[in-house]
Amino acid sequence: MMGTVRGCEIPEDLMYNVENNVWLRKEDDGSVTIGMTSYACALAGQIVSYTPKSAGKDIKKDKSAATVESGKWVGPLKSPVSGTVVSSNDEVAKDPGLINKDPYGSGWIAKLTPADFAGDSAELKTGADALSAFEEKMTADGFGGC
Repeated sequence: MMGTVRGCEIPEDLMYNVENNVWLRKEDDGSVTIGMTSYACALAGQIVSYTPKSAGKDIKKDKSAATVESGKWVGPLKSPVSGTVVSSNDEVAKDPGLINKDPYGSGWIAKLTPADFAGDSAELKTGADALSAFEEKMTADGFGGC
């Protein structure tokens, strides 16, 4: 199910850290995939560089899983959960613009083995809660739309 807020796609089956503009998908094997929201992509503009943390690296919740750079911005993609990096996206390393083209699919940022999924994910938003939280954030940020 695809939700939309101000023209930004927000898939309702994913979990979100709205403040950090990141999404999380729990995989069948217990790992999680994380990435930038379409809103984050609209704010950043065209992504030109992607520097992920390497496999085996432990990341704390709300700390950088990768550094992304656009013409307007350089900064961390903050992980919504603590965990160990399983893999980064080789396709995005070759073509960082994939993040803009398909932020919820081929433009994913990292896969992690979560350290405390139940604890860390408790405050993440999903479904209608995520849509209303993004609407509030966009209003507070004075964001016109994707």
